Amino acid sequence: MQNQVVSRDEWLAARKELLRKEKEFTRLRDQLSAERRALPWVKVEKTYVFDGADGKVTLADLFDGRSQLVVKHFMFGPDWSEGCVGCSFELDHTEGALQHLEHHDVSYVVVSRAPLAKTEPFRRRMGWRVRWVSSYGNDFNFDFHVSFTPEEIAAGKATYNYREGAQVIDEMSGRSVFYKDASGQVFHTYSSFARGGEMFLGSYAFLDITPKGRDETINGNLTDWVRHHDRYDDTGSSCH
Repeated sequence: MQNQVVSRDEWLAARKELLRKEKEFTRLRDQLSAERRALPWVKVEKTYVFDGADGKVTLADLFDGRSQLVVKHFMFGPDWSEGCVGCSFELDHTEGALQHLEHHDVSYVVVSRAPLAKTEPFRRRMGWRVRWVSSYGNDFNFDFHVSFTPEEIAAGKATYNYREGAQVIDEMSGRSVFYKDASGQVFHTYSSFARGGEMFLGSYAFLDITPKGRDETINGNLTDWVRHHDRYDDTGSSCH
């Protein structure tokens, strides 16, 4: 790989032009973030009960005294042996932010359909302190379109990332945001899926400023190279 080699003055001119575009992108990102916060809300009418480390908990309980909740839809099915590599990659980045989120009125919880008997050993293996609950006994994952029945998949009628007929497996990734008001009512405010998770991957921010970039030339995504962080010496597949 070899880019054009120029004088310092020519490089500076090119860099300033790119900076102009970067600033434009920053302004557009700020505008998009404001529009995201201005989305209408949907009241959560159904009572979801999860299995937590200390017993049964509701969606409202997961706020843990705060008014905002981010739920990570972590791909870990009931019959899987371990959690998804891509979701693990995202959670690696989240761990360092937890104390900052918690001190800014935001709780963060991981939800999977796998039972705690599987998720807890995996969580400990990965060294995460994040709160993790199981939705195996309720419709939460199905209602928020991150888990799919064999019939849905076979019929090609699964809805994922707001598109019906999406190519999916039994569990898919995403994140959903909720707000709880002073009366205890819970509202769904936002969800994102697929590449909507890239903004939470700080490693990509570093890679995007390097000469080789993400360098994902096989599958065109992180399955080319990402591993569970305790398996970077292995040579096996990077996805479930």
